[in-house]
Amino acid sequence: MSLPNLVRFDWAMKRLLRHKSNFVVLEGFLSSLLEEKITIRNILESEGNKEDITDKFNRVDLLAEDSKGELIIIEVQNNRELDYFLRMLYGVSKAVTEYISEGDLYEKIRKIYSVNIVYFDLGQGTDYVYHGRTEFRGIHNHDVLKLSEKQSELFICRNAGDLFPEYYVLRVNEFDRKAVTPLDEWIVFLKTGEIGNDTQAPGLAEARERLKFSSLDKRERAAYLRNIEDLRVQRSVMDTARIEGLEEGRKEGLAEGRAKGRLEGRAEGRAEGKAESRLEIARKMKSLGMTTELIVAATGMTTDEIENL
Repeated sequence: MSLPNLVRFDWAMKRLLRHKSNFVVLEGFLSSLLEEKITIRNILESEGNKEDITDKFNRVDLLAEDSKGELIIIEVQNNRELDYFLRMLYGVSKAVTEYISEGDLYEKIRKIYSVNIVYFDLGQGTDYVYHGRTEFRGIHNHDVLKLSEKQSELFICRNAGDLFPEYYVLRVNEFDRKAVTPLDEWIVFLKTGEIGNDTQAPGLAEARERLKFSSLDKRERAAYLRNIEDLRVQRSVMDTARIEGLEEGRKEGLAEGRAKGRLEGRAEGRAEGKAESRLEIARKMKSLGMTTELIVAATGMTTDEIENL
């Protein structure tokens, strides 16, 4: 196995980017995504921050607090999850309740950004970055509900929806174009693990230096290589299960098709037998000089069919 130049971003979030000296990397990434300067004050501990790979089956969480006291959740998911949108909702709801004390006023609830980096086709769409936010719009006049002047002063925002969580979904594998923005350059790194020497995206130059595999000590190297092997095994298990499921489905489909064919064959045979029997009866009745009307009534055949016998 060839050794990587840079460690994966999800593993770095667990082991390297939590150190204050490396905040510049996360700040660069978040600034590129949110299109405003982000300064990280703290990396917070949450019940969702699990390091054991079995805790969340390779779902990595990082919870940061910026200089404005807002919370930013960064999650990476490598394996397909049909309910991942609901897990995004759960993660935000958990953060809301974890960081408000019993008895605090509701104004203490913090704004939360949920950043989700996914390596599978989540949902259906043609873009590689999606942004979701709450908007209160009138059903009759179609105006956006704004905050009052006092509320705007208190919360330092304008619209009622600005108080609610915002979601970002980065569908990394969908990126297949030339990088033209700082965010594009970050997505190239997330997808390929490579950073160009001429990058202009904030944080990437620092990431190229601080996420070098060769800079890890012996213990960290071993931990990283175990993580990569775990990912490989998990992906192999899931791919095997998918292939076996397809093969089992194919066999069941063939068996069902054969059974259906036998049933249809018997039904066709019975139908052909009945048709031949009607013909024979009609011929005998006609040879005996019986009327066409009587033969039609007895066999269900048409007048033309009887006349052509």
